[in-house]
Amino acid sequence: MAHGTWKARLDAQRNADRRKAAHEGPARLTLVVAIILTAAIGCRRDERPGETQTTGGVVVLPATPPPFPTPPVLAGTPDVPALVAAVRPTVVNITTESEVARPRGVDPFEFFFGPRDRGGEDQVVKRRALGSGFIVDERGHVATNAHVVAGATAVRVKLSDGRELPATVRGSDARLDVAVLEIQGTNGAKVPFASLGSSEAVRVGEYVVAIGNPFGLGDTVTMGIVSAKGRELGAGPYDDFIQTDASINPGNSGGPLFDLRGQVIGINTAINPAGQGIGFAIPVDALREVLPQLLEKGRVERGRLGAIIQPVDSALAESLALTKPAGALISEVQRGSPAARAGLEPGDVILSVDGTTIDTAHELPRQIARRKPGTEVKLSVAGTKGQRTVTVVLDELKETGGPEQPETARPRVEKGGIGIAITDDPRAGVVVTGVDTGGPAAGHLDSGDVILEVDGSAVKSARDAAERIKKAPPDKPVLIRIRRDGRTRFVAIERKAK
Repeated sequence: MAHGTWKARLDAQRNADRRKAAHEGPARLTLVVAIILTAAIGCRRDERPGETQTTGGVVVLPATPPPFPTPPVLAGTPDVPALVAAVRPTVVNITTESEVARPRGVDPFEFFFGPRDRGGEDQVVKRRALGSGFIVDERGHVATNAHVVAGATAVRVKLSDGRELPATVRGSDARLDVAVLEIQGTNGAKVPFASLGSSEAVRVGEYVVAIGNPFGLGDTVTMGIVSAKGRELGAGPYDDFIQTDASINPGNSGGPLFDLRGQVIGINTAINPAGQGIGFAIPVDALREVLPQLLEKGRVERGRLGAIIQPVDSALAESLALTKPAGALISEVQRGSPAARAGLEPGDVILSVDGTTIDTAHELPRQIARRKPGTEVKLSVAGTKGQRTVTVVLDELKETGGPEQPETARPRVEKGGIGIAITDDPRAGVVVTGVDTGGPAAGHLDSGDVILEVDGSAVKSARDAAERIKKAPPDKPVLIRIRRDGRTRFVAIERKAK
């Protein structure tokens, strides 16, 4: 019974499984076909006519496009590529050649036989240098830096279309470090030229684009902002640089600095080798002022006042009874100069030129240099004679050497009462021989300084100077006029505690 019963049950189970498979088979097939059709339909929806490709038997479908166009991260982002395409034809690369004398090689037999007459002169070799520039008019005049073409015996200019043409130096001004070239070989054809903007109107933080020839790579574009204006680097009396973080490197010198309107606002000139992202450009307004003279005369004529000036700090302003530290303090008036003829004296402070306020002493040379020789200017002056207006007719500024530095001697020593030791020098006058590092004069006077005046009175001897310093009112700075390194200046030394 047991055997027959289990057999009957097994047969019944097998029959039930057959019936179930016969029923579920078509349903499963239907489900598989539905899944395949759904996938195929989905693929067809993502597929666009003509875009499906078959590679090695594998169907490659195109990427699914985004549901909407991606907007710019910053609305109003400048279109730098369009700007560069528009101004690039106005930018040129400059190559110069100069001849340099190089001593001949060492004669190895001189070690045994002593120096011999080898005949001939030093070997002359040619040196190449690279720079940049930009065309300023349709006649093919190119603006660049004076140091790019200084001493060059041959100059070539490469245009944006690949042509390399010779050029001549039409004019140069080392003081401002600008020069103008004239391209040869254009056969009278007009060339694209840059538009000159206004460096005065440029704002700190404004986007700028520099194009030039760094390291001879050519046609290199960098972008940044105006980091600062009116920078003084100690390069000369007319320092007034635009600072930018647009990358500037050797070879960029003379190239243009554009604003986003495509106008030149500066001439890339200098870098700070100790830092990154710090470059400097000459304001284009300065080029605009001298360009006519460079084209006409090849040089720049500037006015000369004939006075040595210095800045006015808070202590000097208090000593000179000024309301604030501003203007240019005259420390020396050159004999026979326009300043001397107009009655200006050491101790006078120039506050304005033809109505333009002089906030810092560095502004005065720029204002005077902008005027031609023979120009009559009106100066607002404050001094011992009170505030007054002085009319000066300018001379022409010429290159002159500085006066020799006075030598000092060490006879009797007097104590100045402000932490200095002074002595009489028969050739120089009253000379400072020592300064107490912890005294009031520390940081104001140095050994070798020559004391000329104390509180407006000329000193005759070291003893006279010491007495005048001791008798000066203790509640205000002592105003001392000195000569240092051949130049005179004022220093105000405070003895009272602040």
